[in-house]
Amino acid sequence: MVKIVHAQTVLAEEDLNSLKEKCNVSSTKDALSIAVQHYLECEYTNTDDDMWTHKLEKVMQKKNQSTKNEE
Repeated sequence: MVKIVHAQTVLAEEDLNSLKEKCNVSSTKDALSIAVQHYLECEYTNTDDDMWTHKLEKVMQKKNQSTKNEE
């Protein structure tokens, strides 16, 4: 069973409105939930050296695939 907690933070109103717009939702709760979920799942939020290695490997894979498709 998942334990749910209540969390609060202070944000600039402009930042919160931008987040709601970017998430395409009107409620603060939904916008923050979407943002947190994205942050936890996104491979680019990891700041260690492996993140950059992984990112470069993906770029090279895409480049190699597009080169093969052109042949």
